[in-house]
Amino acid sequence: MIVRHFLSWVRTASAGERAEATHALARAWLISDLSDDDRAAAEGALLMLLDDASPLVRQAMAEVFAASADAPPAIVHALAADQPSVALPVIEFSPLLIDTDLVDLVATAATDLQCAVARRHLLPVAVAAAVAEVAGPEACLELLENPGAELAEFSLRRIVERHGHLAAIREALIVRDDLPAPVRLVLMERTADVLTRFVVACNWLSSERAERAAADARSRSLMTIAAVAVRGTDIAGLVHHLHEAGQLTPALVLRALLSGNMAMFEQALIELTGLPPERVGAMVMERGGTSLKALMTRAGFPEGTILAFRAALSALHEIGFAGTVGGVTRLRRTMVERVLTACEDAPAADAEPLLILLRRFATEAAREEARLYCDELVAEENPVPEACGQLAA
Repeated sequence: MIVRHFLSWVRTASAGERAEATHALARAWLISDLSDDDRAAAEGALLMLLDDASPLVRQAMAEVFAASADAPPAIVHALAADQPSVALPVIEFSPLLIDTDLVDLVATAATDLQCAVARRHLLPVAVAAAVAEVAGPEACLELLENPGAELAEFSLRRIVERHGHLAAIREALIVRDDLPAPVRLVLMERTADVLTRFVVACNWLSSERAERAAADARSRSLMTIAAVAVRGTDIAGLVHHLHEAGQLTPALVLRALLSGNMAMFEQALIELTGLPPERVGAMVMERGGTSLKALMTRAGFPEGTILAFRAALSALHEIGFAGTVGGVTRLRRTMVERVLTACEDAPAADAEPLLILLRRFATEAAREEARLYCDELVAEENPVPEACGQLAA
């Protein structure tokens, strides 16, 4: 029997020779037309070689069996539990490893083996969730870059929560077309936190001013995310996330209205009041009646803000919805100024915080309008190089 001679020879062969012979024996087991006795003997020899002192022998076996659905399951599982240089190809490619095996590997294995799991083709939701929950940033990055991985929203959110402070993770997330609006919001918040700490550490701004600038940037970015969510019918999930996080404030809802995002405005009232969408829509349309006041009161908004919302709705219906530039819904200066004037003419006792907020909105809208106007002028002018040279002279 050939296997008997092989077993006698392998005892005195060098490691390289044993590895080469093991590779040939493994291939013969897979593709050769062996008799039942020879196949059983060959499998026994391969099982014995799992105890070989040289990893080269086990690596040779792993190379042959890694991607084969016909490989001996006992050998595949033994190779998967071997040292990383042996286990890597088996963990990454073997179809014999089930989800439970892979989840256990993610929980117990080293980083390079976690990365091998994350790179697997057609990675199911459960395994992807395990990687997102416990694996290191390297494996999570591999997971995000794996087009065959099935990633649920909660897994994307866990990656942001655990590793969102890393630039490579943020970049891999932000380019995803399937990133849900609530996850995009969490990613934006993590980015803002990183930038705020960086600015404060460099002594460019005080912590108070940096936090204020970051808060304004978050609000503007949120309007962009909300505009995308409206087009993708994901606005309800975004508003619910904001409510759960305690961020669905009167200031944010007013910004949405002043940005022309009626869908977000109405969804916020639906979320805060628990009323059906049809009733909320009807109450919002009654601009001059008492319905709006009752709706705002039920939503928990301060009484001093009701005038601002009423004036904003009136301006919105008269002027029309704020346009979008580059897909970004922005504050409209005319609307903000009309609301500011209405609130200044009839100030309440506790209206000063609202007036401060509206003045900030007015400044932001004016700066944005000026920037867009200058961009349009430059685009229309399109000066030729000679003219630029004359100006420089």
